[in-house]
Amino acid sequence: MRIPIFNLLQLSLSSLTRIFDFAPGADSFHRKLSPRFGILTPYHDRESVLGVHPELPSDCTVNQVMLLHSYGSRGPTGEQYYIQKLVETLADATLPPHLPKNLRFLKNGYQSDLVPKELTIIGGKQLFDHGVQFALKYPTLTTDVILSTDEDRVFDSAYNFSLGYGKPVEILTFNDIHLPVNWVLPWEECPNFDPNSGMKIVYEWVNKYVPPITERLNNLLPGVGLSNDDVMGALYACPYDLAAHGVSPWCGVFLPEELKGLEYQLDLLMDGMSGHISMHDIGPVVGTVYINELIGRFTNITGEAEELYLEFGHPLSILVAMAAMNLNKDRIPLSSSQIHSPRKFRTSDQTPFGAWMIWERLSCRQSFDGPQIRLLLNSATYPLSICQKSFKDRKYGTCSLDEFVKANAFSTNIHFEDETWYTVCGEDE
Repeated sequence: MRIPIFNLLQLSLSSLTRIFDFAPGADSFHRKLSPRFGILTPYHDRESVLGVHPELPSDCTVNQVMLLHSYGSRGPTGEQYYIQKLVETLADATLPPHLPKNLRFLKNGYQSDLVPKELTIIGGKQLFDHGVQFALKYPTLTTDVILSTDEDRVFDSAYNFSLGYGKPVEILTFNDIHLPVNWVLPWEECPNFDPNSGMKIVYEWVNKYVPPITERLNNLLPGVGLSNDDVMGALYACPYDLAAHGVSPWCGVFLPEELKGLEYQLDLLMDGMSGHISMHDIGPVVGTVYINELIGRFTNITGEAEELYLEFGHPLSILVAMAAMNLNKDRIPLSSSQIHSPRKFRTSDQTPFGAWMIWERLSCRQSFDGPQIRLLLNSATYPLSICQKSFKDRKYGTCSLDEFVKANAFSTNIHFEDETWYTVCGEDE
């Protein structure tokens, strides 16, 4: 049996106490200052859409559910380079005698104990809490299997969810079931998919928005000589310290508009990888694999559909599915010229750490004719505007399963390894 991995350096009674005491404070901190860090945002429930009822009519029953869950708060990946460079620069620096209040923490030095890539204690608690909530929300639906991708942070997220869920389940990885294409990681079977395809637009944005921050901080820290890379390290340290410890001295160093710039940078990155500014619209195409799996299960094409599916992947897993349905497509594509606000593609609310997408198939005695479908994204109804035909659809954010299938002709007309797939994705050599 595979054993979940946790870094023992993160485990101590004091750190657990600090983390669990922090949880409510963290929420109020973010609501008060409203910082958002794109895909590095601490988990928070989405706000309900104005005019959409959060509860279904009393005569409706949810009879089938498909959960797609991303991993919880984790340590840095490639951003670790920038954070470590910042640490080294500060270690060699001579600080000025007088520091602004929000920089006085530097008198005691700044060290980073972040563990790259691994799920943090806070991330584990996010998933445990979601497991509890899910079991309470759908007490009559059962399954004996949880499917996870193979990465440690994803598997550990599934494990923590299972602890909160409290029902006997076996956690399998997709490697255990030998699929032609994994609908949670469909891009793995798309040779032309390039996770760096959006970097050009990201670099354009970074080169515009970071230098003024560097100049401002160097004016406050004369003689330290922070580089643009150091400032990027400080910007990344804010959300990653929160992910690991619940607090970060760096979050108070930046102006609100500077933090908005970091959020926009990460949105550009993910939109360029998974959305409608991805090269050749490759994100929506790979997202069709998940949508076809969803439709196949909810329409019971094989006659073997189950009532509950629990599956764990990445933020990208959710974003490509949304892109295939045009649910996060902006009328004016995101660009490096300026921050687009408001915008549909906003990962702070769509795929923060611990994001979860719940698809419900429901039937009603009177309120609706025929099976309906509803999407809950991060605990709030995400209106299915692509297929709503009636006042009640708009009132509850739902649509009929038949209309949902019709509205997703883009996906149902594309199949793994068909001509369209090969045109966009290419073939394995």
